[in-house]
Amino acid sequence: MSADFARAVELIMECGHRRGRVVVTGIGKSGIIGQKLVATFNSTGTPALFLHPAEALHGDLGMLTKGDVVLALSSSGETEEILRLLPTLKRVGDALISFCCAMGSTLALASDVLLNISVEQEACGMGLAPTASTTVMLALGDALAIAVSQKKGFRAEDFADLHPGGRLGRKLARVREFMHTGEAVPTVSPATLMPAVIYEMSRKGLGMTTVIEGSNLAGMLSDGDLRRLLETKGPDALIMTAGDAMNASPRTIAPDEFAARALSMMEERKITSLVVVDPVNAVVGVLHLHDLWGLDLI
Repeated sequence: MSADFARAVELIMECGHRRGRVVVTGIGKSGIIGQKLVATFNSTGTPALFLHPAEALHGDLGMLTKGDVVLALSSSGETEEILRLLPTLKRVGDALISFCCAMGSTLALASDVLLNISVEQEACGMGLAPTASTTVMLALGDALAIAVSQKKGFRAEDFADLHPGGRLGRKLARVREFMHTGEAVPTVSPATLMPAVIYEMSRKGLGMTTVIEGSNLAGMLSDGDLRRLLETKGPDALIMTAGDAMNASPRTIAPDEFAARALSMMEERKITSLVVVDPVNAVVGVLHLHDLWGLDLI
């Protein structure tokens, strides 16, 4: 990591401590890259917005506030619209980071940090259209956003919170989003007789019931447990209690675990339900296999 890149990371981190944002500005192809970088920053936990230089000259500068860091993208470093903004960017923003090819350009010299995106030549046959340089600009900007997110300790769980929609959101969804809670959770005590256990299981329709002592999980009874009990005990099964017949070590999962992990556990163990418990083993919900089918979690 170069010293300039490391300094850019630190400036953005300091911006976050002040509750500022990364304000990205650029026009033309650089502007398109800038909008993509805003999306990368936002999706990895760094608040960012795009400021169009031309619109900024006609009032949109109001979105720039104290505490913000400006990321200016210009291959030449002489983009007229950006240069006209420089006095305000320097006065209002807390720091100016620029991406450009020309080290001695006006933008480069005005910047607190310059990140060089120079290339030997553009991919364009005439060497004119920004192609290779904008590719470097995109890669460097994404690298900057990821470096900041790593330094902040941004986790997969945080990423999941920012991506609730689409297939990605489903793959990162957590158990608490799908589990049955409250009155929907089948519950009996260890002293509950088997007819009442069967009634509770039928009434809640999850093919199982939790067995709770106080507020903590003591065990679980499933449809399969009942069938096996009737096969071995016959009519005597009906005079037994939930505590006599329960599985005292049922499979459990935390509410903040990924739903994909829960589905994998159920398929691996060939079970249809997981009891959801908190750190002190109190029951907070039940997750059923049917709740996860068709969600493309794996």
